[in-house]
Amino acid sequence: MKLEAGQVAVVTGAASGIGLAMARRFAAAGLKVVLADVEEGALEKAAASLREEGAEVLARVVDVSERDSVIALADAAYDTFGAVHVLCNNAGVGSGAEGRMWQHEPNDWKWAFSVNVWGVFHGIQAFVPRMIEGGRPGHVVNTSSGDGGIAPLPTASVYAVTKAAVVTMTESLYAHLKAEGAQVGASVLFPGPHMLRTGLWESHRNRPERFAKERPRKTPYRSLDQWESAMKEAGQEVQFTPVEEVADFVAECIEAGSFWMMPASEHSDRQIKARSQSMLDRANPAYLESFILD
Repeated sequence: MKLEAGQVAVVTGAASGIGLAMARRFAAAGLKVVLADVEEGALEKAAASLREEGAEVLARVVDVSERDSVIALADAAYDTFGAVHVLCNNAGVGSGAEGRMWQHEPNDWKWAFSVNVWGVFHGIQAFVPRMIEGGRPGHVVNTSSGDGGIAPLPTASVYAVTKAAVVTMTESLYAHLKAEGAQVGASVLFPGPHMLRTGLWESHRNRPERFAKERPRKTPYRSLDQWESAMKEAGQEVQFTPVEEVADFVAECIEAGSFWMMPASEHSDRQIKARSQSMLDRANPAYLESFILD
């Protein structure tokens, strides 16, 4: 589909990071934007900044883990603008899990799945039927990650499992849309190719009480700045991809109808080849060995 002025884009996790960059990119192309986020203060600030830039904005506080909250978002979007052409299921959290998988708290898994997996599913159910019925070209973008979407980083296994699920969900959505002959396309986004400065590292700030941790962490949460400093002290320079570049890439891929929103990356290509070859050879996953902890 071609992005055109007057169309409507809905973005979850839109108060900061990739989500806000995508909303700003769509607004720059003349689209009306619907911003959804669980963090009210940051959402209001993001909406105000876009309005100052001339965008037509609807902002809603939404918990994507709650189906009724996402249905209400869809109702508000259609009541306000009459249509939705682009849906970006982008909201995501880290789990805060520590230690080996068998040591994880169940709530770490429940929270990550409720946002990263159920949140995408809720978005699909709330918007896609109406997008199809609208009879106009449209597109759904689901945010995954190289961690899990390509191969898991075992030290962040909960997050990896959720992002692997997003890939399979999007593949299935793509097939279902094709089977329906719908004018709505689907893509899975792998932001990158390098690290990104987003609020994912501070996900715990928005963790709801119903998924609260049951015991204190053994180590304090580490911010992105702290992690970057530790990497530099270890002699490893970290490269970052500006979120604006990710947003530009998303817009280009929507217009090109690309399913795999995966920027060129030698690292990612090596992972894909190593994992695929391991499966074809029925061999043990040697590509994980560099991540195995002592």
